[in-house]
Amino acid sequence: MPNFTAPDGTGLTYHVTGEGPPLLCVPGGPMRASEYLGDLGGLSAHRQLVLLDLRGTGDSAVPADPATYRCDRQTGDIEALREHLGLDTFDLLAHSAGANLAVRYVAGHPRRVSSLVLVTPSARAVGIEYTEQHRREAAALRKDEPYAGPMMAALESIFAGKETDADWDAAAPLYYGRWDAAAQAHAAADVRQTNAGASEIYISEGAFDPAATRAALGAFDAPVLVLAGERDSGPLPRIAGEIAALFPRAEVAVLPGGGHFPWLDDAGCFVRTVSAFL
Repeated sequence: MPNFTAPDGTGLTYHVTGEGPPLLCVPGGPMRASEYLGDLGGLSAHRQLVLLDLRGTGDSAVPADPATYRCDRQTGDIEALREHLGLDTFDLLAHSAGANLAVRYVAGHPRRVSSLVLVTPSARAVGIEYTEQHRREAAALRKDEPYAGPMMAALESIFAGKETDADWDAAAPLYYGRWDAAAQAHAAADVRQTNAGASEIYISEGAFDPAATRAALGAFDAPVLVLAGERDSGPLPRIAGEIAALFPRAEVAVLPGGGHFPWLDDAGCFVRTVSAFL
C-alpha cells in the first residue's frame, strides 16, 4: 500500500480506489482509520479517492511524540501528502471531525485547495459547538423507531455524565439515518478503527484558533459544499448553514433521511450530490 513520510518522520499510509481526478479524503472520528469511509457509497466511480490514514490510525505509524496528534499539528501531514502526490492544487473532502483538520489546512494553504467538501462536519475549529439541545432535536425525529426508548435513556445518561459503554452502544442509532444491519456493522467497527487516546489529544487545548480560522475562511475563494443529513444531530441542517456562511462561495446540501454517515443511508443521492458539485 502507498505511503509517505510526514515532516516529523512518521510513516503515513493512504489508500487509493477508483479512477479520475484525485480527491483527497480526510476521515473523522476523531482519529478513526479511513477504512470506515469505504468508497463513499460508490463515489470512486467518479473520482480517484485518496483516503488518508491519519497518524496512529489504520496502517499509518504511531508518532514518536503523541502531542502531534493535535489537530493543528496534523496540517503538515496533508501538505506532505500533496507534495508526495505531486499535486499543485487538489480537491479536498473531509468527514465529521476531519473537517476541523481540513479547515485548519485551508486556513494555512488556501491556494492549494481547488474545492472543499465538508460532509456532516464538526466545526470546533471555527467555534461552533454541537449541543445537547441539537442532539435532543435529532433524537425527536426518531421517537417512533423501535430503538427510541433505549436510545433516549442512554442519551440521558450521557447528558448527565454517567454514561457507560452500554449507553454509547444504545445511543448509536442517533448517528444513522437507518438502523439496519449495515449501520449496525459500521457502528460496531468504530472501537477497532479508532485511536481513542489520540482522539482526546486531537481536540486538546491549543488545537483551535476560531477567530483566526474564521478570518482565513472568509477570504477563501474556492467553491465549498457543506453536506448535512436531514436526521443528523451534528450538524443539524440549520447549523450546516451557519458553517457555510463562513465561506464566500459555499452551498448547503441536505440529504433526505440522512444521518452522520450519509453515504450509507442513500449512496445514490450522496454520490450524485458530491459528484455534481465536483
